[in-house]
This record gives sequence, structure tokens and C-alpha cells, in this order.
Amino acid sequence: MCRRLLCYGDSNTYGYDPRSFLSGRYPEPIRWTSLLGKNGWQVCNRGENGRSIPRSGREIDMAIQSLCHEDADILTVMLGSNDLLQMPSPSAQKCADRMERFLTALLHADDWEKSRRILLIAPPPMALGAWVQGEQTIDASRRLAECYGNTARRLAIGFADAGSWGIGLTFDGVHFSEAGHLAFAEGIHQALSEFFP
Repeated sequence: MCRRLLCYGDSNTYGYDPRSFLSGRYPEPIRWTSLLGKNGWQVCNRGENGRSIPRSGREIDMAIQSLCHEDADILTVMLGSNDLLQMPSPSAQKCADRMERFLTALLHADDWEKSRRILLIAPPPMALGAWVQGEQTIDASRRLAECYGNTARRLAIGFADAGSWGIGLTFDGVHFSEAGHLAFAEGIHQALSEFFP
């Protein structure tokens, strides 16, 4: 059976190549979403550069409308890095609160297919680099897994910590390297196989 996977995320889901100055992507065979296809997943990539967790009522409604009309067995959500980068005082708990509000609204939406499962993924912690200059941002990114894990338990959805998968980052301290995409593909395949046998 070909399992249908909807991946909702930011530039690391989109496959952004930070060596490109025009929002370019890694070649398709490099991206983790494409690599998953070799393991029996039919992947719909809904990554977008710069995306943060939907916050306002309008943002949440638009995201829900889009996600509810996609055909998939599992929805993966990996967001939070851009939120932390944009916060004057980065807070993992604030990110988790935003995520919980968004996912709660999604789970209670009239058009949400109740048999569809959700896997919340904590992005790998950031590192010092061209995009990340402060230790406070790095510390908050390290705490995101704990906060998201608590959110997932409260909502009774799946959870995975990409920080445990050995993801290599590029010079900017945020985006996956080519080797990082491969490591992420291996990690998420294992997580999905346990979550969705």
C-alpha cells in the first residue's frame, strides 16, 4: 500500500539551498521529501520559505482550509525555527503555545478528516552561523523538542524530535546540508514506520 504523506513546513521542508540567492532549492533527489518516496511514501511537499506557525485567526483559517482539502493519510508539521528567529526574546514555550492553538483549531475543524493522523516534528536545534548570532536563539531551539513533546501529548498526536537524527546544517546555522537532508529522510522514515506501521 502506498502511504500518502502531507508535509507542512518551512524552507527545510521546501528544500531551500542556502547557497542560492534566489530562493532556489536543492535538486529533487537531494531533498528529504523526495528521498522518502523511495521508501514507499507518496509525498506532497507543502514547504514554504519563511513560513512560521499560523498565528492570527485569518492565518489559521487559511492554513486549515488548505490542509483539509489535501488527500493524505498522515500530516507532518515541522515549524518553529522562523518564529524563534523573529522573536525579540526567543521562547520555545511561546512557539509551542502557538503550535498548540493552531493544531487544536485544525483537529476541531469541520472539514478535518478524523482518521488522518498528525506527526508533530521538532526541528533540529540551530547553531551559530550567518543567520544565528545569539545563544538565546540556540538555547530556545534546543528546548523546542521538550515543549513540542508536551504539546503532542496533550493533543494525543504523534511526535518526533529531529534533533536526535544527526542533521547537518549549513553555514547559516539553520538550513539542512545535503547530508542533513539524507539524515532527515532516514530519521523521519524510521519515525513514520513506528508511528504508522
